[in-house]
Amino acid sequence: MTTARISGTVWAALGIVYLVWGSTYLGIRIAVETMPPFLSAGARFVVAGLLLAALLAWRHGPGVLRVTRAQLASAAVVGVLLLVGGNGLVVLAETTVPSGLAALLIAVVPAWVVVLRTAFGERPGPAAYAGVVFGLAGLALLSLPGLSGDVRIGGVLTVVAATLMWSVGSFSSSRIPMPRNPFTASAYEMLAGGVGCALVGLGRGEQRGLDLAEVSARSWTALAYLIVFGSLVAFTAYAWLLQTAPISLVATYAYVNPVVAVLLGWLVLDERLTWPIALGGAVVVAGVWLIVRAERRPAHPESPVPPQPPVPATALAPPADGGTAPRGPGAEAPPATTVGGPGPGTDRR
Repeated sequence: MTTARISGTVWAALGIVYLVWGSTYLGIRIAVETMPPFLSAGARFVVAGLLLAALLAWRHGPGVLRVTRAQLASAAVVGVLLLVGGNGLVVLAETTVPSGLAALLIAVVPAWVVVLRTAFGERPGPAAYAGVVFGLAGLALLSLPGLSGDVRIGGVLTVVAATLMWSVGSFSSSRIPMPRNPFTASAYEMLAGGVGCALVGLGRGEQRGLDLAEVSARSWTALAYLIVFGSLVAFTAYAWLLQTAPISLVATYAYVNPVVAVLLGWLVLDERLTWPIALGGAVVVAGVWLIVRAERRPAHPESPVPPQPPVPATALAPPADGGTAPRGPGAEAPPATTVGGPGPGTDRR
């Protein structure tokens, strides 16, 4: 599809992915103001997974949910890596780390995926390696607020750990027997990840002293937003774009979402935009741009760029929005691929 033939519907769907997945970091930050991190993430993913499974059964019949034991086990493993290790850690970190900084740290996920691909014998190319250098340099700059004491270094390191878990989950999903239908895979991933987050929350004692009556309306609204818009609406738009629009256009969410997250954190929560965050963020986004650009031109025609994932149906928004897509931890969970991280959503495949 050429630019001249890109319809208004495509741009509208892309706008949804940009804004909704970019805002999931803000949603998480607001949700954890009065909600325990892992228990709230568990509730979000279990509800989103059940809703997605119900929608699939309604639209296509119960048969769409049938998978083999191996596929179910693989989806569960990927769901735990993406949503417990990726998104769950992001939710935990956002109890101390500003949402914009978390989004920028998560944006380095594509660089880790390139490193993993190289370790397993692939050769992404010079542009991708240059993107890795930029991404890691930006990561170092973004860590300065933690080293200086402006932000808790433990929170920054937790987000970095989330990016590694998200990257391993995204990378693994293309090498193990996953359900053929990406939406089915995402439903099972969200259910497994949601149960995993709930178990971690219980293990941490988050249920002690929890009084649902004391949870603010603001936090309940943020949780509902993450479930409905982050994990279902934006994910559906993303999955549709993968089938309709050029992958080079769809992949732009990987470097637009962090910018949206930073702006929303600044506008809504009055988060400080310091020079290390601004400069480090710009360097990371430049690195992601280089990697995305390299993925547009595969070295071998027989090895096309795999669809990127954010969270539901592939990655409802990395590690921020929560799902199974590449977005990262903070994003949902869309289809996993080399672009994007935990985030609003579970990208892979």
